[in-house]
Amino acid sequence: MRSSGPIPGNPWPHDMGITVEDRPHALLELLWIREAHDMHLQGTDLPPLLVDAPARASGSGPSAAERVEWERAWPRLWHAAAEHAGRDQDPRQFEHLQQTAHGSPEHERILHEIVGPSWRDEFDDAVLDDDGYQDWSRRSMDVHLSSMRERMTHSPEHRDLDALIRAWRAGLTKVVTIPCEGEYSRKLTNNALLMTDATRDDNDSYRRALDAFR
Repeated sequence: MRSSGPIPGNPWPHDMGITVEDRPHALLELLWIREAHDMHLQGTDLPPLLVDAPARASGSGPSAAERVEWERAWPRLWHAAAEHAGRDQDPRQFEHLQQTAHGSPEHERILHEIVGPSWRDEFDDAVLDDDGYQDWSRRSMDVHLSSMRERMTHSPEHRDLDALIRAWRAGLTKVVTIPCEGEYSRKLTNNALLMTDATRDDNDSYRRALDAFR
């Protein structure tokens, strides 16, 4: 969201750029894994439960020892993936990726920098082959596409522009949202906020989240 130059009568500052990441893939995978495998986690600032609670994963699931390892690793992977989701993407990385040979160490390094930390870094991604994950992911995408049409007409950023401008002046350039319950927001980095879709969609809660960004 940015205009190339001042537009008379437009209250949006022409040099203000805000990115909204509302489909953070690595975070969605981690949220599904947490609930589909009924993890009991310890940690601070962990996100609320998903609005659309997934069915239990099919199959035998992890062994007792594997479950302990999963539950120990999940909060750390969550914070790493969330921090990466909050970074502003450098478009030059995609150019560098195209200039490297597919399968080369350099190509894989740049690709990992773009994608960021994920469950796959430490565990077999076969857990995501579950039919339940595919069904939940499709439902989530359908809800996302439906809400996009409403947000294009009534953008939360334009609705709460004065609060957004204050946050932008404090350094905000990116908002990352997750489909979890209730009002929840956390500062990810010096430039990014993580929040639930419900927080961004509600006038009062979005303003509280933006005004808390310092």
